[in-house]
Amino acid sequence: MGSTERIKNVAKRVAKWHDAGHQIVVVPSAMSGETNRLLGLAKEISAQPDPRELDMLASTGEQASVALLAMALQAIGKQAVSYAGWQVAIKTDSAHTKARIRSIDDTKVRQDLDAGKVVIITGFQGVDEAGNITTLGRGGSDTSAVAVAAALKAAECLIYTDVDGVYTTDPRVVSDARRLNTVTFEEMLEMASLGSKVLQIRSVEFAGNYKMPTRVLSSLTDPLMPLEEEAVSGTLISFEEDTKMEQATITGIAFNRDETKITVLGVPDRPGIAYQILGAVADANIEVDMIIQNQSVDGKTDFTFTVPRGEYAKAMDVLNEKVKANIGAASITGDAKVSKVSVVGVGMRSHVGIASQMFRTLSEEGINIQMISTSEIKISVLIDEKYMELAVRALHKAFGLESA
Repeated sequence: MGSTERIKNVAKRVAKWHDAGHQIVVVPSAMSGETNRLLGLAKEISAQPDPRELDMLASTGEQASVALLAMALQAIGKQAVSYAGWQVAIKTDSAHTKARIRSIDDTKVRQDLDAGKVVIITGFQGVDEAGNITTLGRGGSDTSAVAVAAALKAAECLIYTDVDGVYTTDPRVVSDARRLNTVTFEEMLEMASLGSKVLQIRSVEFAGNYKMPTRVLSSLTDPLMPLEEEAVSGTLISFEEDTKMEQATITGIAFNRDETKITVLGVPDRPGIAYQILGAVADANIEVDMIIQNQSVDGKTDFTFTVPRGEYAKAMDVLNEKVKANIGAASITGDAKVSKVSVVGVGMRSHVGIASQMFRTLSEEGINIQMISTSEIKISVLIDEKYMELAVRALHKAFGLESA
């Protein structure tokens, strides 16, 4: 949706699917750069804009997109109708700028589809119980699309983006990164949460919860490419039972530069201390990721956790003002120059030695591990940010991800 010319190309692509007999609902984002422009205007007016008014402002970007796309479809002979999220209605909670979808009324949409129309719905937004426009947070159009697809029980949700699928890692870091034909919801969820920017994490959660097959494919291909080719292009996010689990131990290497580490030193080792620390952080609406508590020495311990880089200063203020004195901590230190690197794969469930191979690879490159966290299908390490790209390249090679 970067320009009117691209919007015309989107219309051609949508018309191609519609001509093949499919009922189509389109959920576009704002035109390229528009949301940033609007938020920039808000910052020029106020350093701390009211969240409700921010949502009123930011939602206009998608409203322009849906109207322009409807016009483009009508110009090539297609019946099309556009709706804002509140007109459908996409009901959300009242958490302005990061609302969550509660329900979608699909009655009006189904009526239009049955009448042969292409329906275009604003992404990224909805309406709360009080009738206020809300937005879902950056990247929320993906979430809107999957939610609408789930509500309509669509055959598949196609996410067109500026990449042609999900890769074993970021091709800008590893030149021989390989596009995956399929990936499981679990793997995609881990990769999205660990820093992969292909899809917003909430859209993957929606897709997994509602078992909505979702395909990531390129918006930059010829809009008139044969449908049979486009329908199998990109990467299909599917269910584990649809994949051959034994084929690959590791699916991909994810990384996240947006990490900071905070350590609360010399805290009493007693029940409830973790809650006293992290409760205050949660009350400030700050997300916590990796957590480590050291072994107790003379009744004292150290407590370390990570928060997003943009929340680092806020978290340090909360801890110094509301936690340090209350729990009797000796000091609070932080490091804003760390990154997280993760190996992800459902094959880890049936293979041993993944952790040792990962740690050996990092050791051979002289990379020190500061923190470790694991799940059934991923191992994450926190390292100095200057070694992040080296770590990604070394792990990608060590697990043979460059070969099909």
